[in-house]
Parts: sequence; C-alpha cells; structure tokens
Amino acid sequence: MAQVSLEAWVGRVRSGELGSFPTDTVPALAARPDRAGQIYTLKQRSPDKPLILMGASLRSLLPYTVGVPREIAIWQRVADRHWPGQLTLVLPASDRVPPAMNPLQTGTIGIRVPAHPLAVYLLERTGPLATTSANRSGQPPLEAIADIEGQFPQVLTLTPAALDQIAADLDQPLPAPSGQPSTVARWTGQGWDIIRTGAVALTATAGLA
Repeated sequence: MAQVSLEAWVGRVRSGELGSFPTDTVPALAARPDRAGQIYTLKQRSPDKPLILMGASLRSLLPYTVGVPREIAIWQRVADRHWPGQLTLVLPASDRVPPAMNPLQTGTIGIRVPAHPLAVYLLERTGPLATTSANRSGQPPLEAIADIEGQFPQVLTLTPAALDQIAADLDQPLPAPSGQPSTVARWTGQGWDIIRTGAVALTATAGLA
C-alpha cells in the first residue's frame, strides 16, 4: 500500500512518481508530463490513445497549447463557461508537450480543469499532470481507493488523514466522482468537432460569438 501524507504525495509526484486522486468523473492516474510513459506501461495502454493534461486553471494549461489571439479568446470563453467541469478541449499542442504524453505525435493535446476541489487543490501544488482513468486498458475504471491500491500498489494515494486535512483546508466535504465521462471537443481552427458527448453540452460554434 502506498498511502502517504499530503506533503509526501505532492513532493513525490513532482519528483516523477505516479499518483492517483479523485476527479469529477472517475479517479485519475497521474504523472508529471515528461514521465507520462509510466502510465502507458502500467496500464498496458495503446500508444494511439493520448493522455489528458489536467491543470488547476486554463492559465496553467495554455503554455502547452499554441494558437493565435482570436483562437485563445474563443478557448477562454468556453473555459470561462464550462470549467471547472467535465469538458476536455483538444487543442493544437506547443513544443512544451513531452512526446511521452502523445506517442503518435498528433500535434494536439487534450486539456481539462476538473470540477473537484481536491483535484484542483493538488494540481495547484504540482502543476499540470498527465492523467487517465485508474484501470488496466480495456477494463472498467476503478472507483474505490482500495481497488486502485490493490491493482496498482506502486501508485501513491493519500492517507485518510491527508484527505481530512484537505477537506478542512477547503472547508467543504469532498464529493464523490460522478462516474460520467467528460465531453471531448477538438478545435478545428473554425469551430469545435465534438468527439464524445458527455456531461457538458457543447455546440460546434461555442465561444465564437
């Protein structure tokens, strides 16, 4: 079992170890972007499935994207309306995105700010992290901490005391994940291509007006 304190979790994930934390959809496996290859190995994940970069804010994620001012203004309007939330935006990737995050080098990066206070709390302290659901590829996402620890004993999770500490700092209870997938929308240069419909309703012209 790899339950650790808040300070240890943040420090060790920032140093390159794998961690897990709850989100508004399902619990995530997470790693520093340049150490994302560990996730592919651990999950036995196909390289044609890019990871999602989660951050605490659009501002923290924008350096991993590239766009002209008009495009960035559109992305900002969509983020202002739907983030934090269950919406993944697939945007043109900057050269800051490590190859390990997208082995096939598609030139894009999926980004998201989760609507879960604990996830944002951790991401504020680690910076953006490469993420995916906590499960072996092809199997259902694991939702219980005990199940994640059982299948991935090397992955860092937070102790109950650490979770209580965060809840006290936030002065609110920590919600359970919804289990619903996020909506995935890819920027085409002119509008949005809705790749997957999930909890957030987004139109092809969102943010353009």
